[in-house]
Amino acid sequence: MAGSDEPVTRPPRPSPPLVQGRDGRIVAGALALGGIGLLIGGAFAGLIAEGARDFGGAVAALDPYLARVVWFTLWQATLSTVLSVAPAILVARALSRHPAFPGRALILRLFALPLAIPAIVAALGMLALLGRAGLLATPLSALAGGAAWPGIYGLSGILVAHVFFNLPLATRLFLEALDTLPADQWRLASQLGMGAGSTFRLVEWPAIRTAIPGVAGLVFMLCITSFTIVLTLGGGPAATTLEVAIYQALRFDFDPARAVTFTALQIALTGVVVLALTRLGASTAIDVNLPVAPRKFVVVGAAEAAANAAIIVAALVFVAAPMAATLIAGLGADLGRLAGEAAVRQAAATSIALAVLSALLSVALALSLAAARRAASGARSPAGRFFESAAGTGAGFVLVVPPIVIGAGWFVLLRHTDLLFAVAPVMVVTVNAVMAMPFVIRAIRPAYDAAGERNDRLCAQLGIAGWNRARLIDWPALRRPVATGLAFAMALSLGDLGVIALFGSDSVQTLPYLLLARMGSYRTEDAAGLALLLGLLCLALVFAADRFGGTRAA
Repeated sequence: MAGSDEPVTRPPRPSPPLVQGRDGRIVAGALALGGIGLLIGGAFAGLIAEGARDFGGAVAALDPYLARVVWFTLWQATLSTVLSVAPAILVARALSRHPAFPGRALILRLFALPLAIPAIVAALGMLALLGRAGLLATPLSALAGGAAWPGIYGLSGILVAHVFFNLPLATRLFLEALDTLPADQWRLASQLGMGAGSTFRLVEWPAIRTAIPGVAGLVFMLCITSFTIVLTLGGGPAATTLEVAIYQALRFDFDPARAVTFTALQIALTGVVVLALTRLGASTAIDVNLPVAPRKFVVVGAAEAAANAAIIVAALVFVAAPMAATLIAGLGADLGRLAGEAAVRQAAATSIALAVLSALLSVALALSLAAARRAASGARSPAGRFFESAAGTGAGFVLVVPPIVIGAGWFVLLRHTDLLFAVAPVMVVTVNAVMAMPFVIRAIRPAYDAAGERNDRLCAQLGIAGWNRARLIDWPALRRPVATGLAFAMALSLGDLGVIALFGSDSVQTLPYLLLARMGSYRTEDAAGLALLLGLLCLALVFAADRFGGTRAA
């Protein structure tokens, strides 16, 4: 017992045992960061070397054509953002005002499907619906006074496809913001007898207004890095973005110096947008699940209910129609013949094998970074704090460098060697793994941190570490999040066209690459059948991710 003149002090809290000595998780995280740095650094090295080799050609690319491409890139992204975000506010509010009605959960699940559908499949769906020979071509021609429907190639097609992808995403993000409002605010609004207008102005709008910059910034970033949509629906030089210009410069014009200039501008654009998103506090990872909606004390009149129903139905039709068109067009193809083609079977096997390897690598990288961040937390040295920050932000950094940019850098680095097309599988696996990592970390890191909070001290006291801890303590808590991340990463890799568009060849083809080739040769029925097969594969994986994740949309 302390004497009267002895101050009673709490003993100093010991440093976390995880940062003492050599920790395998620190080593794994360092290796993961090194691998990501090598992938991106190699791309930069290729771009810098090519720019230095042909500096005059790189400077010559700063011409009026480049100005038009940059302008169109920004213009289509701005229009797509406005057309996606503004209606999403109305749809999210309508869903929020009706937290429980038959089919609500199904609608939210449908709104998650555009995240799972590959961009090239969605593009085929748009053409099957709104193309010159689409399902709606005849009615639209009649509305146009009998003139032939020109289709949706060009800016209109790009905008419709971008809204198809981003309207559901923005709706879900706004709905999540509205669902974070305390139940007391809804109760108070109900007790005060606030109408729909007052409730929107005083309760809902402050939450929506706070979320708008982050949501709009995220949608804008997705639109300026859109490659497949613009490649398939752009329709010509008048509707070309920087990423498509990079692809054309390398695969068609064989002008690497020009591609280097385009790539530098693309990196600058994405860097500015990601920096703005960081300043706004927006999350760059997209979650496929929504939290359960809280109970709300909302009284909705008949007129407002009818208006909300019309808004929800209109959004539902807009999202479901291209999917239905893809299904109808795909079923009209000779699926039996396609399944029997050696090229299709080989492309499917290649896609699945590369997707599995990419997903496994993505999960390994995400686990390594999550573990290293946890192990380094509480470090007092500047180096330890820097490492903790790097492990925490390593996944987000890759968003600054789109897949087509990494592919372009390695393409120009390897173009003078015999490895250019031989390394195609390696490039597809590594780039897709790194690009899927932000999504995988979103699924894994919360569960890993929660398990660490529960078990770190007990494991340190009992001397449980290394493989024994991973097998006996961590794995039961991480099994479902890992399965979620694995399935979602496989779906993203299966539908990717960015890297394989540069490195693909007759000997290395994936389903998206083969689909693009069939479209280019005007074999539209085959393309529709392949799109249906690819879409069903990706949807099955995302449904598995949702099931493993154990979170249900409300």
